[in-house]
Amino acid sequence: MEFSDLYGRDLICTQDWEKHELDLVLDLAGRMKRERFSPQYTSLLQHKTFFMFFYNPSVRTRQSFEVAATELGGHAQFLEPKAMRLKTEKTAGETVEDAAQIMSRYAHGLGIRILEDKVGAYGQGENLLREYAKWASIPIISMAHDKFHPCQGLADAMGWAEWFNKGTKYPPDWRTLKGKKLLITWGHGALTRSWCSVQEAMLIGSRYSMDVTVASPEGYDLDPQVVKWTEQNCSKYDASFETINHPTKGYEGAHVVYSRHWMSPEAYQEGEFLKQQEIDKALKFPEWICDADKMALTDNGIFTHPMPIDRGHEVTDEVASGPRSCIYDVGENRLHVQKAIMALTMAGI
Repeated sequence: MEFSDLYGRDLICTQDWEKHELDLVLDLAGRMKRERFSPQYTSLLQHKTFFMFFYNPSVRTRQSFEVAATELGGHAQFLEPKAMRLKTEKTAGETVEDAAQIMSRYAHGLGIRILEDKVGAYGQGENLLREYAKWASIPIISMAHDKFHPCQGLADAMGWAEWFNKGTKYPPDWRTLKGKKLLITWGHGALTRSWCSVQEAMLIGSRYSMDVTVASPEGYDLDPQVVKWTEQNCSKYDASFETINHPTKGYEGAHVVYSRHWMSPEAYQEGEFLKQQEIDKALKFPEWICDADKMALTDNGIFTHPMPIDRGHEVTDEVASGPRSCIYDVGENRLHVQKAIMALTMAGI
């Protein structure tokens, strides 16, 4: 294996990487999944540590990164910034420059997870990751931040390609995604979510030649820059892109349905995240739920979601737990994708 050109690279957004580099990750992830405990992988990170900064809690993210490090022969260390003396806008402490420089002497990689309620304005989480990337000499990996979730996007693409090929026990064929319609539809709910996962799905789907439709009520527009990138990707990879404000039309002919709530652009006011206001507003749109009637409009479509799912709001149990749901396959693929990312960026294979 000669993928060492990715050694030391940061992964903050998939759009930062070339398409062939994403292919390398997904191809390696597929092999690691089928040959999970092969000796060729189990010592790649021997004696190496991956630091994990969790500003926000998680279920799959911490579990999958810790298991990934272990299966590669390394160690993942859980860190909570609130237990550390780090400088913030309100408190004195160690700067990002100093923390990044020192951690680079200790570990071989640093993951950071910082979502909507830990920042005072959209983009602050992204800025923090890029500040660490500026000063660190080890790879900075986004474990989900307020703008992007690259590991989730890659796991999504891997799962969809498996479903449209021969199934999860066979190598995913990325060519099967070409021409498939990806519907990313807003779902009402009580979990006020950032834009990271849906924006990453837009980017990854468009780079794998999927026709992307984003549906949402008026007032729930996403980042204009991400919309522009998606349009450019679709143009480059011979796909289409549209945005609509209708709860059912996007389902027509869809092959992948991604129903997930996301916050409105008004979620931040004067440095404060207005969570309850966003919840109250979102619950006024009960028609924006993915259910069996809507899925019947698709072209035998599959349901996908990064989890956790707000069942009964974003999607019904009948769909989420139904025979055309790929949620657990995509969730599993987080492990294999992250193993591949860590091996390529930290071991330089």
